[in-house]
Amino acid sequence: MSLLEVKKSVKEINQATILKRIHSLSREIEELKRDYLIFIPPQPKTRKIKMTLFGSVRGGDITDEMIQASKKSLFRSLNNI
Repeated sequence: MSLLEVKKSVKEINQATILKRIHSLSREIEELKRDYLIFIPPQPKTRKIKMTLFGSVRGGDITDEMIQASKKSLFRSLNNI
């Protein structure tokens, strides 16, 4: 057996070993995914914070008059202290 044949056979052995290792790692990852999905209970969804008021009021958009009326009802004047 010549030196080139030895190098070629070693290279083939290394490739086969690497491919087997990759296959076993991918199988292990799939098993871990399955175990995670089976044994870890789903987390409750957090409520998404709404960044705008668009769509919050039924019947149309929020107008400036609606904003002013809400401000008046929330913040009383300082004269009533």
